[in-house]
Amino acid sequence: MRRMSYSVGFHTSVLLGLLAAVSVSSARADDWPQWGGPKRDIVWRETGIVKELPAGRGPQSLLPRMWSTPIGDGYSGPAVADGRVFITDRQKQKGTERVLCLDAKSGKIIWTHEYRVRYNVSYDAGPRATPTVDGDRVYALGAMGHLFCLDVKNGDVIWQKSYLDDYQANVPVWGMVAAPLIDGDQLIAVVGGDKALVVSFDKATGKELWKSLDDSGVGYSPPVIYTFGKTRQLIIWHPKAVSALNPTTGDVYWQVPFRVKAGLCVPMPRQHGNRLFVTSFYNGPRMIEVGDDPTAARVVWKGNSNSEQRTDKLHSIMPAPVITANNIYGVCSYGQLRCLDVNTGERVWETLKATGDGRWWNAFLIPHEDRYFIHNEQGDLIIAELSPKGYKEISRAKLVQATRRLGSQGRNIVWSHPAFAMKSVFARNDKEIVRVNLAAE
Repeated sequence: MRRMSYSVGFHTSVLLGLLAAVSVSSARADDWPQWGGPKRDIVWRETGIVKELPAGRGPQSLLPRMWSTPIGDGYSGPAVADGRVFITDRQKQKGTERVLCLDAKSGKIIWTHEYRVRYNVSYDAGPRATPTVDGDRVYALGAMGHLFCLDVKNGDVIWQKSYLDDYQANVPVWGMVAAPLIDGDQLIAVVGGDKALVVSFDKATGKELWKSLDDSGVGYSPPVIYTFGKTRQLIIWHPKAVSALNPTTGDVYWQVPFRVKAGLCVPMPRQHGNRLFVTSFYNGPRMIEVGDDPTAARVVWKGNSNSEQRTDKLHSIMPAPVITANNIYGVCSYGQLRCLDVNTGERVWETLKATGDGRWWNAFLIPHEDRYFIHNEQGDLIIAELSPKGYKEISRAKLVQATRRLGSQGRNIVWSHPAFAMKSVFARNDKEIVRVNLAAE
């Protein structure tokens, strides 16, 4: 293993970007320190954000950048905390993965941690998991299960684990994806070892605190903690079941069997009161009701299809759905943006206006106040209203170019979730990471 600290070339945009940097830095700004943002719920809560994207820039015109910095291949999204941006990539020619720390104002690379790795996964275009920032430490997970705890200031290794070497983990077909979760003094990770599907580490030292569950598959869904009744429950969705654990001990509260084809449990489970919703590409959705007794859970409704082509409710491949008081919004297997009735799962409407028609079509939905920011796989950023009445597009522009060729489908894609922080959007493709100002001023 080798660590290098250096800067690479970067450029800032012209006067518009410089003025935007000044205006944003003078205002109070929130961070996006982990997968899903500050509360891990994929909601953007900053105020003072544009109602429409900059005028006069059509769908094929790139939004004006505050900066753009070259990076390598990767599916991972950025994390933003305390004026720094953290992202991972792959340097294929060198046989390495990297963790990069950038200055959020300028895009300048502050430090880089680089290590050798041999890929043995499908879609080998770099790391998948968004880094997790906690105070003066950042936790980064590579596609082959290299987990690092690094010093935020300089990238020095504080501790590290190898899921393969330390736990003989079964690396899933598409690599290690689930971004680790901080809970108190713990770092909770989906590892995939024998009777160690989930492992809790002391976040300061890397010491194992507990391990739980056993599944020959690993899955791709990030761990999340929800409170049902008065009980905090760690939700782990894996290829055999949806499981709820005591986050302090790893003891199982309840499990609902749900075998998913190809281990494709990807979108993060979403809470709706005393219910939990999951959606899979082939096997469709399940709505699970959790009782006041933390050991009780049951399926209250589910999809009627095990085919991603003949779908009746919601068969998502990657994006996490959004649940409101009465509805579920999500992207189905062939790109259909759908609205479902939350109580029955029945379809209210669907549209392809925000997405496109094709297998595995992807778009991320990020609620903001009374509307949604949508980042689709063509690199578009869309502001839209979603309601039981339908889809109403307000504004659209190109955020980044789609650079990854999806050979079997004949289209270019970008499958990386953006970060929304500092009144800006931070996004990446396989060539660059950018910051675009979205402050109303």
